[in-house]
Amino acid sequence: METEYPYGPSVFRRVLLKLSGESFCRPGEGGISVDEVSRIARQASRVASRGVELAIVVGGGNILRGATLSRGSDVIKEATAHYMGMTATVINGLALQDALEGLGCETRLLTTIRMDEIAEPFIRRRALSHLSRGRVVVLATGTGSPFVTTDTAAALRGKELGVEVLMKATRVDGVYSADPEKNPHAVRYDNLTYEQVMRDDLKVMDMTAIGMCLDNNLPILVFNFKKEGNIERAIAGEPIGTWVNNARRPQR
Repeated sequence: METEYPYGPSVFRRVLLKLSGESFCRPGEGGISVDEVSRIARQASRVASRGVELAIVVGGGNILRGATLSRGSDVIKEATAHYMGMTATVINGLALQDALEGLGCETRLLTTIRMDEIAEPFIRRRALSHLSRGRVVVLATGTGSPFVTTDTAAALRGKELGVEVLMKATRVDGVYSADPEKNPHAVRYDNLTYEQVMRDDLKVMDMTAIGMCLDNNLPILVFNFKKEGNIERAIAGEPIGTWVNNARRPQR
């Protein structure tokens, strides 16, 4: 008997979800909120239960943002601050891994900086093997190099792992012409091209990540994951958020 899902079957086989560090805390706060981690884990586990192969790249800005720490300081060098930021992503990754496994979702935490006691090293073939076995793969420490954002790491891993879409989780329901939290007249876009994003300097992801997605024709979906069920709606092809690509949004 075919399983019925509340939002319909998935239109994707393999996706990458990019979570900023702010996803792990309450708005305006820092650190880790157990409630927010649980919210992420519930949605991600339901996606995995549909048979969708799910990789998640986590940021660490809720704990430490390397670029901010080093700004205007001669005490901590910029490269060192970036490495500190990378280790912050591991804290979020560990929290998410435990939350997912608490829901019965088999998970693997992979890092580009070796931390053998708590995570596996990122090896592309190993990550692909985990995905094919139905395990959620949580990717921490970005690319493992300083001066590279976790957005760019998400674009890179998306291409490496052959995902069909890079899902950029935010707290607003898509890409706007201006910050909708500051400008009530900001216009939301349903679809954008990579060129429009770069030309208008829209705050989707950093320009290196956008350029990488353009070069590799990797679609980006920017959506509000704080709304319960939105990750499932997105993978089911419902018209939510803003699509960035060179075609129309995928349909059921």
